[in-house]
Order: sequence, then C-alpha cells, then structure tokens
Amino acid sequence: MIKLHDLTPSEGSNKRGKRKARGIGGKGGKTAGRGTKGQRARNTVPVGFEGGQMPLTQRVPKWRGFTNPFRVEYQAINLDVIDSLDAAEVSPESLLASGLVSKGALVKILGRGEINRAVAVKAHAVSKSAEAAITAAGGSVELVALPWGDRRPAHGSFNQHTNR
Repeated sequence: MIKLHDLTPSEGSNKRGKRKARGIGGKGGKTAGRGTKGQRARNTVPVGFEGGQMPLTQRVPKWRGFTNPFRVEYQAINLDVIDSLDAAEVSPESLLASGLVSKGALVKILGRGEINRAVAVKAHAVSKSAEAAITAAGGSVELVALPWGDRRPAHGSFNQHTNR
C-alpha cells in the first residue's frame, strides 16, 4: 500500500532553482544577473513603472486606466423570461419579488425569445425589438423614470470610485 510520505515527484520533473547572489562560485554571484548600478539593480520596480511619468495604462483610457463615472448599468430581462412569469403586469418591483433582479437595479427589457400574450411592461429601458414584440402581442410598454431624473447621476454616485 502506498502511503503519503512515500510519494515523490517523477525523475527530472522538479528542477532546483538558481541560487543567486551566494558568492562568486558559478554564475549569479555578486550582481546576480542585474547588471551594474541603476534603479533596477538596487531593488524591485513595479511592472509598468515609468520613472514617475504617467504610465501608459493610465494615459490611454481603454487600457485599464479609466473608469467612466457616468456609466449606467442595467440588469437585462428577456422576453422568454417575461413569458414564463405568467403575470399580467411586469415591473421592477414584481421582478424583484420573483428574485430575477437585485434591489435597486435598473431593468432593461431585451428581445430574446418570444412573447405570446398581452403583458403590461414597466421598465427603465426597453430595446426596440422587445418593444415591437410586446406591442405586437397586444401588450403595452411604459418607461419608468430613472432615479436621478432627466440628468445623469452625479460624479461617483453610481460608481465604486468616489475619491478621484
């Protein structure tokens, strides 16, 4: 029977790491492959550090350096989900009660699937294809006002980065 303490890695699979900066015997002594002098020879420098200059990842917005403070995020609900609910009226409150959206979420109705009955839909946003399908089935669409009114949300109010 094999026991846990008898297990060893197969021959040649584990290679010993280089013992750098342990004297002049062999390679990797003294400067240990760091060259001579300079910032990178002294200590570690973060990846992407450009000597105090604004890093490229922050200069170019699409490369991780920018978060849009005015982004509005909706939770999507498709027509097939509404059809399976068997309710005459669908609103953000009824979707919250059925556990399909989270509390305080903005709801957008999207056009995936089919709807075969008349449903009164209330949502913060509706796609054109979803609106066409709902009205074609004899239902109605009503847009619910956004929490911040007709203006965009204040800088940082719907964003995790509040101190900029």
